Amino acid sequence: MIKVIGGGLAGCEAAWQLARYGLEVELYEMKPQKFSPAHKNVNLAELVCSNSLKASRLDSAAGLLKTEMEILGSLTVPCAKECAVAAGGALAVDREKFSALVTERIKNNPKIKLISKEIDTIPEGDVIIATGPLTSDNLAENIKTLCNGSLSFYDAAAPIVSYESLDKDKVFFASRYDRGDSDYINCPMNKEEYLAFYNELINAQTAELKGFEKADGYKVYEGCMPIERLAKRGEDTMRFGPLKPVGLIDKRTGKRPYAVVQLRREDESGTMFNLVGFQTNLKFGEQKRVFSMIPGLENAEFFRYGVMHRNSFIDSPRLLNSDFSMRDNGDIYFAGQITGVEGYMESAASGIIAGIAMARKLKGLEPLEMPKVSMIGALCGYISNENVVDFQPMGANMGILPALDENIRDKKKKYMMLAERSVAALQQEIDAKDI
Repeated sequence: MIKVIGGGLAGCEAAWQLARYGLEVELYEMKPQKFSPAHKNVNLAELVCSNSLKASRLDSAAGLLKTEMEILGSLTVPCAKECAVAAGGALAVDREKFSALVTERIKNNPKIKLISKEIDTIPEGDVIIATGPLTSDNLAENIKTLCNGSLSFYDAAAPIVSYESLDKDKVFFASRYDRGDSDYINCPMNKEEYLAFYNELINAQTAELKGFEKADGYKVYEGCMPIERLAKRGEDTMRFGPLKPVGLIDKRTGKRPYAVVQLRREDESGTMFNLVGFQTNLKFGEQKRVFSMIPGLENAEFFRYGVMHRNSFIDSPRLLNSDFSMRDNGDIYFAGQITGVEGYMESAASGIIAGIAMARKLKGLEPLEMPKVSMIGALCGYISNENVVDFQPMGANMGILPALDENIRDKKKKYMMLAERSVAALQQEIDAKDI
């Protein structure tokens, strides 16, 4: 009997896919016997933070992801559409109806046995662990041991911007003291620019911490200070920290800047760069407003905004294959936010892949190879890429897709071409494997 631990979106999708292949599944969910600090609904697939599942249009990362999920036989996307509420171009749902509908379909599936029980230790045999960002303490310690200590409890990610959107006339490539290759993009600031940025940063609005995060006493910030809190320690604090200009000469002026914001390559193709040292708890709108004051980032396209919150996740690139199975234990798969995918639909998508992969392995079928040009395939590649340094959770965005063979300046047209390429490649793989 296959065991799936966790009744969130990822766990439900994993169980659903296993059942589609005719396999018997036990789905374990600790509610209603026990609730995490963030959960209140007795049903499965509870949406805690938002009722929006983001954009629906195909030429958006979120829309493309949901399209791919439907092609793969998703449980949650059709349920979401049945429970949709008016939200412009986004897919937003009635949370209560959505969770109730997913629960009903799981309970009515003859291949799935729903068991309300807290799991403290990882069972023997074939298991999918989909316990989410608030994994209970005892099981979290068990997972930490399984993963050789590679379990983080807090998400501290800096913003990621598009290389294409940077103003190349205002930035320069260089490493400090010209050591090694010129791996960093440097955004130089004069004193006037720095002080204007500093003043807006220390007065910007921060996101409100959730109750369970407040209870943790800001432990999230012990290892990596958010840039806005660092700035509040004094006007020059950032200039002696992540914005220090030492060892950098702007070759266009021959002088050392007053301050420098460095951008570091996020992917091998160089389409995405993260703002070094810019972990932040600012609201997303404030990040766009304030960080766009940095020279060269005036028109930056943000693929991911910075986040700092409670979020248990494993060091997937060192632990998982692209099908979410463990490299050192082929009986155990992970799914959901604990793998480092960020977002409701991303979590659900990982559950789909883990479920299909395990099912096909157990039935002796040829593995599903997710195309790298698909959104789900790109996420699978990200969480299993051993070259990723300082692994942090990632959601669906167009920046993780391989570039097109031709340079398309019109962003809307380019995104539609990326989406159409993704869907075509995925459909071809499905037809070839008779999924």
